[in-house]
Amino acid sequence: MAKKPVSRFVCNNCGAVTSSWAGRCSQCGEWNTITEEATIVVGGNNVSNGTKLQSAAVDSVVAHDVARLTSGIGEIDDVFGGGIVAGSVSLIAGQPGIGKSTLLLQLAYAVAGKVPVLYVSGEESTHQVGLRAERLGTLRPELQLATSTSADDVAATIAGSDFKLVIVDSIQTMSAAAVASAAGTVSQITNSTQLLTMAAKQSDTAIILVGHVTKEGSIAGPKVLEHVVDVVLQLEGDRYGGFKILRAIKNRFGSTNETGIFEMVNAGLQPVLNPSAALLAERQITDGSVVLATIEGTRPLLVEVQALVNKTSYGYPKRAASGYDLNRLNLLVAMLERRTKLNLSEQDIYINIVGGMRITEPAADLAICMAIASAAKGMQLKKNAAVFGEIGLSGEIRHVPQIEKRVAEAKKLGFETAIGPKQIGNTKLPFLHGVATIRDALNTFLES
Repeated sequence: MAKKPVSRFVCNNCGAVTSSWAGRCSQCGEWNTITEEATIVVGGNNVSNGTKLQSAAVDSVVAHDVARLTSGIGEIDDVFGGGIVAGSVSLIAGQPGIGKSTLLLQLAYAVAGKVPVLYVSGEESTHQVGLRAERLGTLRPELQLATSTSADDVAATIAGSDFKLVIVDSIQTMSAAAVASAAGTVSQITNSTQLLTMAAKQSDTAIILVGHVTKEGSIAGPKVLEHVVDVVLQLEGDRYGGFKILRAIKNRFGSTNETGIFEMVNAGLQPVLNPSAALLAERQITDGSVVLATIEGTRPLLVEVQALVNKTSYGYPKRAASGYDLNRLNLLVAMLERRTKLNLSEQDIYINIVGGMRITEPAADLAICMAIASAAKGMQLKKNAAVFGEIGLSGEIRHVPQIEKRVAEAKKLGFETAIGPKQIGNTKLPFLHGVATIRDALNTFLES
């Protein structure tokens, strides 16, 4: 028989469980995230009542006649790995106002031209979703709308209907009747996702869940949420302008190297066919401006790196970066002072990646350092060149992957040369000018 409910306290941020309430979680350090939940302990013996599983040969269970759901929007289909797999559960997260609901409504409209699609909103009424669909021009009778915050109702609808794609906006608003806690808590998110996942697998219905993010930018809720789903997508960028980047963090059915680049217009998020040209369209050739040849997934991309160096008015110089890691910037500034003749100890340094892009790969090191040196000395690049390369603490320029793609993109956009690490192996690219150290790069390619 069921025993008396026992209370436990769970952190809504990291999922840590404690026996008593505390103002601050001892695991993640967040304040006011611990809530009380009731659990039911079931008594009885430990004898299993399960049944024997029926197994089958792996080569006999592959359904080759089940095609992926394609939207016709190449940027989205590529990120999913060629389309949405039947019975898969995907999670898309991003900052508020970044365009998650807009993108998914466009996706639902495109897929609804081929199969029935259901859009379930737990945050807006059907009238509000309809107004957005009318503004985006995504009205179609095959695209059905519903509002609900009950995970049980949504799971029953998936199991008892012929919808091939169901979009749930958002998982943080869903609640399961068997769980006593409020919507958005760890238990509700976990159990609601499990309910929807089981319904999706049994009916071969693809589900896309919208997830919230924390103030640090990570997906809100327990980490088990990302383990349970098949695909995890992140929509990044500046919510007020610039490009939006859709990247796959996890994908069981395709590569995580693909990215989609979009631009927000009146008709919604539109794919950017030539992002490099758009990012460099308003570039002014001056000191402190260097073009970086970076890689977004498998796509080469040219972005402008701007640096501003000015004598500080304070006792401690300021370092600021937009679209670049500040700790990495401090490391590169220290390396420049030690390995070159630049004196930056009394200089404020500001770095900006144009277009709202965020660069994380080490290949940006050389472009960042050359932009800082150019701004500090008031010098420009001698040639119209694209720059890339990782820099070690000794000032050496290290090899980076996919050099051929970077060079080809620079050549396509009309640059005279590319500056990067020295080439290794028998294959040589005449368009690439290799440098061994950061000092060689500054002495060779900067002029007043």
